[in-house]
Amino acid sequence: MQGIGNDFVLIDGFSQSIELNAEQIRHLADRHFGVGCDQVLLVEKPINTHADFRYRIFNADGCEVEQCGNGARCFVKFVHEKNLTDKTQICVETANGLIYPKLEDNGLVTVNMGAPRFEPAQIPFIADQSALTYFLNINNIQVEISTVSMGNPHAVQIVENIENAPLQTQGPLIENHTQFPQRVNAGFMQIINPHQIKLRVFERGAGETLACGTGACAATVAGIRLGKLQSPVKVVMRGGELNIIWDGENSSVMMTGPAVSVFEGNIEI
Repeated sequence: MQGIGNDFVLIDGFSQSIELNAEQIRHLADRHFGVGCDQVLLVEKPINTHADFRYRIFNADGCEVEQCGNGARCFVKFVHEKNLTDKTQICVETANGLIYPKLEDNGLVTVNMGAPRFEPAQIPFIADQSALTYFLNINNIQVEISTVSMGNPHAVQIVENIENAPLQTQGPLIENHTQFPQRVNAGFMQIINPHQIKLRVFERGAGETLACGTGACAATVAGIRLGKLQSPVKVVMRGGELNIIWDGENSSVMMTGPAVSVFEGNIEI
């Protein structure tokens, strides 16, 4: 499946018991020797009695992560297509809490991504105190970033031109910066107007992807907090567009966009 170009291998671990190790996940994600994807998503029975499903996310490098917004949209489409539920809105358990994806009448999917977090310890990010922006030393260059957790860590910086953004050079260095003990997703945001941005994201464990749902949420939130954006915000990425709504501190972020099944098949692992 794919959500505006962010592509996934989804596996039904709800109707059957599935255990995958990191090597098997890397094989599935390999675009030359496996199926090829940014993340492997596993649908399971929930541990939390309030949830309908459990949602596990593995990056292409085999590491399990806490959240994936584009994947959440594909998740609800998948469980509908597989007749695992007839609910239009489901409660899904993730490693970072509950989310509530909803299948809209027009085929788009809206996901309540929960409230963003900003305290350094919640990112996690090593800093003396909480601030709107921070400076990172990247190869002796001071890079100004905003840090946001959308259930996973994001570092967002504003750039003048998204096409010239130093994503390939700075992205890996920001992802693995010592101030982010669990690594980080590095977002590069160009502000078009108060209601529209362009965005590229160098994702933790996957590299640059065509789209990043949590990255779109994090960039929108960062821009609103800085007084440069106003909700709602259209986020334009290389794979397509998402619409993000955030009403401010302590409010949940609402993300709406498409989710598409590409093909089904079997692979021996």
